[in-house]
Amino acid sequence: MVHKLENLDFTTEITIKELLLVLKKEASDISVTEIMTAHSYLVAEGKYVQGNYREEYLRAYVKGFILRLKEIKENKHKFKGTINVSELKEAVELLNEQENALLKIRSKESHFFKIYKIISIYTTFVLDEPIHIVGTPFPGGFEVKYKNGTYFCPVKDKQKDNPGAVCGFCIAEQDEDV
Repeated sequence: MVHKLENLDFTTEITIKELLLVLKKEASDISVTEIMTAHSYLVAEGKYVQGNYREEYLRAYVKGFILRLKEIKENKHKFKGTINVSELKEAVELLNEQENALLKIRSKESHFFKIYKIISIYTTFVLDEPIHIVGTPFPGGFEVKYKNGTYFCPVKDKQKDNPGAVCGFCIAEQDEDV
C-alpha cells in the first residue's frame, strides 16, 4: 500500500477510498508536537491580521486545518468514485514545489505545511469542498460562502496567478458580489 501522496501512481485510476487511506496514513504520521508547532505558527501569523477579525481568522484556520486532521483519521465514510488523476497530480506537484521553496526560506513553517498539504488534498479531492471552510473571513468583511450547491470565495480571482496559493485547484468559484 502507498503511504505518501508523492508515491501515488498517477498513471492509473485512483479511487477516493484509496486516496483517503493515503491521507489517513500521512495524518497519523503527524505528531502532537508538530500539531502544537503548527498551531503556534498560526497564532503567530495571526498578529498580522487586522484586529477586528483576528479571532475569527484563528478559529477558522484552527478548525479548517488543525482539527481536520482528527476528522481524516476517524473518517469511516465509504466514498465511491475515482479521482481526476491529472488534477490530483498537478495539485500534489504544486504543493511539493511550494513546500520546497518555503523550506529553503523558513523551515519553521514545515509543520504547518505538512498539515496544509494533507488538508488541501482532502477537502478538494475527497470531500469536494473548498480548502477554506465556509465562513473563513477575509479582509473587507468577506468570507467563503455556500449557496445553491456552489462554494464561493471572495479572493479566488485575485489569487489564481499567485504561485503560493492553492486557489488553482480549489473547487470554490469567485464570489461575484465581491
